[in-house]
Amino acid sequence: MSKSDFVHVYVPGATASSPTLLLLHGTGGNENDLVPFGQKVFAGASLLSPRGKVSEQGMPRFFRRIAEGVFDVEDLITRTHELADFVDEFRANHEQSRIIAVGYSNGANIAASMLLLRPTTLAGAVLFRAMVPLVPEKLPDLREIRVFIASGQRDPLIDPQAASDLCQLLERCGALVSHRWIAGGHQLIQEDLSATRQWLANEFR
Repeated sequence: MSKSDFVHVYVPGATASSPTLLLLHGTGGNENDLVPFGQKVFAGASLLSPRGKVSEQGMPRFFRRIAEGVFDVEDLITRTHELADFVDEFRANHEQSRIIAVGYSNGANIAASMLLLRPTTLAGAVLFRAMVPLVPEKLPDLREIRVFIASGQRDPLIDPQAASDLCQLLERCGALVSHRWIAGGHQLIQEDLSATRQWLANEFR
């Protein structure tokens, strides 16, 4: 599989040793949406931003859903492995060992799925407004993986319990999880940016 199978943006980092942020947009977004955010939260990092291949009424997504909050799990599994293959090839071609997913909504959910199904692909993840995408038959070993989850206190789409369930699932896998409740809804706000910048500086500098 080739990287060209995904429409994507790639911005090289300041140095060869700079980590790469894998930017994963939400429903209706595209490969350009999170690039400015990535540049602000981790200056000098490489940025890899693919566009989701699924179209929902003309809006790009990374995997299909049956209804709001109800995922097509078979498609999710297929798309997760497809995206992980893309990232693994990028990592090999660019000799990158530290790839950190930064996903919003639909993008956060497929990033969480990557942690659960392809645990060796990512070094860490920032998950905005995420929920449990699926529960694998065998839980992966995520003891070296650091995860930051930002949930909106007034999010009309993600129930607080759904956000907590994701934290608990990843912790059961051994991940080092930091969960922060943001004083907002489903959309990203300034608090998300500042909290993410601080967490990345503490964990990946």
